Amino acid sequence: MAPRRMVGDFDCSGEDIERDWVARTGCWRHTERVLLTYEQVRAYELPATEGKRGDPRWPAFARRYGFDPRRPVQWEVEALEPAELRRLVLAAVAPYVDRDVLARQIAREEEQRRALAAFLDGWDAAGGGAHS
Repeated sequence: MAPRRMVGDFDCSGEDIERDWVARTGCWRHTERVLLTYEQVRAYELPATEGKRGDPRWPAFARRYGFDPRRPVQWEVEALEPAELRRLVLAAVAPYVDRDVLARQIAREEEQRRALAAFLDGWDAAGGGAHS
C-alpha cells in the first residue's frame, strides 16, 4: 500500500499529525510529507511566524532541526505562492493518477456539459428561461 501523502504546516504540531494519523487510522503504516518540509522552507525562503508557546512537542522539534528552543517558530503552507503550491501538490499525486480513467472522466464531463447546454438552449427557445 502506498503511503498516505500529507500536506501541512511545518511545525511541531504538523509533524505530529502524521504520527497521530497512523496511530488513529490503523490502515496506514506510514505517511509521506509532501508539503511543507524543512527543505522546502529553506529552498523557498519562507517567512517564519511565531510558534505555539508551551507546546510540549516544541523542544524535540527544535533540537531535530537546530532551532532555538526558547523561541517557537512555524511555517505555514499558505506562505507558498498559490501556483507553486498547486504545482507541488499535482506533482506529488501525478504518479498515482490513472491517465486512462482520467481521460474517460474528462470526456464524460464534457459530454454532460454539452447535453446541459443543449437542454438550456431548448429551454430558453421554448420560453422557459424568460423572465417576467
